[in-house]
Amino acid sequence: MHKIQANVSGTRSIEISENHLQTIEKYSLLRNLIDSNGIIDESVLEKLKHNVRSILESENGKDKDLLDLCLDVIYNNNMKAYGLHQLVLLYINWKTNATEE
Repeated sequence: MHKIQANVSGTRSIEISENHLQTIEKYSLLRNLIDSNGIIDESVLEKLKHNVRSILESENGKDKDLLDLCLDVIYNNNMKAYGLHQLVLLYINWKTNATEE
């Protein structure tokens, strides 16, 4: 289990499980999410929410792991742009470590 800081002041956090990271990878949720400027703001978070909603509305979106990711992380009340930035960094680190092993 990993914990990411959800806001700049550090008063809020979100727990991220291995299963959450695997689901992000399975659906390539972070691929092409961030614009070329590299800035993660609230519009990027909204884009992620729209992408996930589209997957859930499709026939393939009946995945319990994806629903768990939505409830626990993406649609978490504490999730803001800063939290998404931390999630992206965690995912990159997790992916790098998985590749090295």
